[in-house]
Amino acid sequence: MNIHEYQAKNLLRKFNVAVLRGAVAHSVSEAASAAHELGGPVWVVKSQIHAGGRGAGRFKDDPNGKGGVRVVKSVEEVKASASQMLSHILVTKQTGPAGKEVKRVYIEEGCDIARELYFSMLLDRETSRITIIASQEGGMDIEEVAAKTPEKILKIVIDPATGISGFHARNVAFGLGLEGKQVGAGVKLVLAVYKAFTELDASLIEINPLVVTGDGNVIALDAKMSFDDNALFRHGDVEELRDETEEDPSELEASKHELNYIKLDGSIGCMVNGAGLAMATMDIIKLYGSEPANFLDVGGSATKERVTTAFKIILSDPNVAGILVNIFGGIMRCDVIAEGIVAAAKEVKLSVPLVVRLEGTNVALGKEIIANSGLSIIAANDLGDAAQKIVTAVKEAK
Repeated sequence: MNIHEYQAKNLLRKFNVAVLRGAVAHSVSEAASAAHELGGPVWVVKSQIHAGGRGAGRFKDDPNGKGGVRVVKSVEEVKASASQMLSHILVTKQTGPAGKEVKRVYIEEGCDIARELYFSMLLDRETSRITIIASQEGGMDIEEVAAKTPEKILKIVIDPATGISGFHARNVAFGLGLEGKQVGAGVKLVLAVYKAFTELDASLIEINPLVVTGDGNVIALDAKMSFDDNALFRHGDVEELRDETEEDPSELEASKHELNYIKLDGSIGCMVNGAGLAMATMDIIKLYGSEPANFLDVGGSATKERVTTAFKIILSDPNVAGILVNIFGGIMRCDVIAEGIVAAAKEVKLSVPLVVRLEGTNVALGKEIIANSGLSIIAANDLGDAAQKIVTAVKEAK
């Protein structure tokens, strides 16, 4: 789960991470009130969407204008910027061409920036370790820095058995080129971010830029946080921060039915049981020359109703030109899947090719249900056969 910058800063503030004062606004009048309360002479008006690159982004109705993050020097400019952002579509590198509507802005006090740095803490699933990534090249695309000048990236791995220690934080501070009282401020921030990361079950905390001010303070000027969905039951206060308007409607609907669904850019919808099998299914679709439209794992104990819902979610994507159902029945019974497929196909009046490959528990019964359904469902014997048939069927249907 992702949250907005202002929400991340409110959480980090509770763990004594140094952040600037600010207030969220949903209207121009609220933005003006926030600016008055913060005082001047400089404010920063920030669009709040779940995407990076806001400062370099452009609004659809003003592609040559200013971006989604603006430094202003009067309350009138705060109002003007808020008016130009709220209810407008901001397009960044991370939103894609569709962009995202700005429904709130964050009004923050200005500060004297001497240096911009990069700092993040994430869960590295390859090593099962919390890893710190830092660089003196802050305020930039860290992927670009890593690609062109990898020597400028500092990486520190923390063993969960021992946790973070002072020497980890000092290594970060020295690696970022901090000196004098900046070192102490940097160490304090690193230790505070680690505490927030572990206690909140975060999967990512990214601060870009982390700034050194003219008077030597070290402050999180921006903040991005992501959380492990599986741990949200322990953090009701964090779960309440969820902004469903920022999420893909299909993915949101899937989560309500305990379906693991991720929308992709291809044309062949996939419904599979088991994450590994789902990945293999997507791979073999690509092998046969097409692209998957989604990742969808119905789980090992899906009901007929859940399968029907999964079908509807797949077909809600207008790019879907065909569907491949690939089920290996262990705990999941093939007859239950077959009943769900038939019910869904009849309910939504299926108009795209459908290939079904069933194997495992009650497979004979499942195949019989499909064969007697009266629907134009293409049966497949194995995964390779299924992928080849759906790719061919989609091409012939065009």
